[in-house]
Amino acid sequence: MSRVKNIISDSTLTYHQQVLALARLAENDDDSLPLEPEFEQALKDQTLCDLGEGRAPYRPRYILPDYRILMEKGCSFLGLSPAADIWEACNNLLIMYKHVPSITSFPVYLGNFTDLFAPFDKDEQETRKALKMFLLHIDKTLTDSFVHANIGPKDSRVNRILLDLTKEMQLAIPNLTLLYDPKQTSDDFAKACIDCMLATSKPSFANDVMYRGDGIGEYGIASCYNALKIGGGGYTLPRIRLYNVATKAKDKDDFLQNVLPHYAQLMLRNMDARIRYIVEESNFFKCNFLVKEGFVKRENFTGMFGVVGLAECCNYLLGIDDPAKGYGHNEEAEKLGNVIMDKLESIVKAHHGLYCEGCNNQYVLHAQVGIDSDGRENSPGARIPIGVEPELCDHIQVECKFHKYFVSGIGDIFRFDDTWNNTPEALLDIIKGAFAQGMRYFTGYNADNDVVRVTGYLVKKSEIEKLDHHEASLNNVTVFGQGARNTAKALDRRIYDESSRK
Repeated sequence: MSRVKNIISDSTLTYHQQVLALARLAENDDDSLPLEPEFEQALKDQTLCDLGEGRAPYRPRYILPDYRILMEKGCSFLGLSPAADIWEACNNLLIMYKHVPSITSFPVYLGNFTDLFAPFDKDEQETRKALKMFLLHIDKTLTDSFVHANIGPKDSRVNRILLDLTKEMQLAIPNLTLLYDPKQTSDDFAKACIDCMLATSKPSFANDVMYRGDGIGEYGIASCYNALKIGGGGYTLPRIRLYNVATKAKDKDDFLQNVLPHYAQLMLRNMDARIRYIVEESNFFKCNFLVKEGFVKRENFTGMFGVVGLAECCNYLLGIDDPAKGYGHNEEAEKLGNVIMDKLESIVKAHHGLYCEGCNNQYVLHAQVGIDSDGRENSPGARIPIGVEPELCDHIQVECKFHKYFVSGIGDIFRFDDTWNNTPEALLDIIKGAFAQGMRYFTGYNADNDVVRVTGYLVKKSEIEKLDHHEASLNNVTVFGQGARNTAKALDRRIYDESSRK
């Protein structure tokens, strides 16, 4: 009961945040899903992590409805007819968003705004007014920065209105990604997105060609940068903390041959158990209107095998104490990183994934963005640790060695100074080069922004300051941003200045 009292007396929580915290407390205390004793011990040892999914998984973690069906047919369960104008399109979506669950209890995918709104853009001023109210409504009601929308790859007047409003309103919600394809995305549109990104930390750039080349089909970018099938999603996302696992090994060979496979198989078995429970025991796929009306299909879901701490794992196994001389600056460490990821990829691909027929019956690797409890010992995914970033081009080249493994999402964040605002074409050249080398996802922001990207989500520095003064913040993830700032120095990335263009 002391934990309940702590929640209801916490001055930094809004009423709705208290309700969610109390619900999660019940989920995490439940024992509906039996755990292997070894897995429970791994959670205690912090070698594996369930990312707060609890032991009563009653819905998939990430859900990406096909909102095009809503536009074409409406929704019987919600009593919505197909939209006839921009106002009805916005209203129908806002109503539906309230009924799309996820691990956060908010929708993690809002659809591709380019496709959804372009058919209703008849009058520019009317569209602008409707979309401004739409974005404001989202920011004030879907109060979680894992809420994510997409635009592109083609340009449209809707895109330009959305970019203008994003700069004008300076909102942390929703997260936003441009699906970038050099054959479909004009340079002029891409530069407008870069201008907006430097001003508001969004949109990010997703390598549309690379994702489609993986055979994922129609996909969306959800939550932080999770690439999943539209009309499907991700059942679960546990994580392996590679640094913590490495400390269990006698040496590099023991890690690769024994320790890593042991923990990987342990996590895969837990993923099987969670997915079996969601599909066979919970009522989501049996009763939810999203399934009944075809907005999602079970076979389009998959399990996501999360990875953090690759950099620190490599440094530890090679006996490198100074991170400035390790991964990101050391070819031997990066080669070891590829060996580790080759091994992990082979283990995950060899495992028969449950209930994911539309994803080749396989779970997929995901470079997870990290949480505040990871501290500085497990950097997000395969990123170079904050504080020891190399020159920009070297940084990108290292990252590109690892993006090929993570079909369901990986990305890095680059912090820029004001000099880049005058030359978006220079940053576009860098993004094009990075994507040509195999980078999946690129995002950046200006060091002076109030809206900043923490590890994959967005927060306002001014809202973190509210928490520092024990005041409530409307955005649920501001507390994560505060923790990541304090424990992982997530807001102290290297600032790339004008000299980085060379």
